[in-house]
Amino acid sequence: MEKTTWKDLIESAAQGEPVVACTLSEEEMNREFDRGYGLPQGTPFTAWTKTRVLFPVCYDGAEWVGSAPRNPSDEVTEHQGSW
Repeated sequence: MEKTTWKDLIESAAQGEPVVACTLSEEEMNREFDRGYGLPQGTPFTAWTKTRVLFPVCYDGAEWVGSAPRNPSDEVTEHQGSW
């Protein structure tokens, strides 16, 4: 079992940028769940930093945070959920 919280995963994915808005409540952000294989357990969300939009990604039950630029850019977004 690999326990984590969305708070930890979002902070890591934000790479030091503060989260300016998030659809998760404080309780949902801090709720531990098993991010390993099986059924998704994390609450769906969208979060924003000044430069990124963050969202949950799942493949075969494993969960992590994906992101895309908040504004148009030349950055290519790789396939999500197919690692």
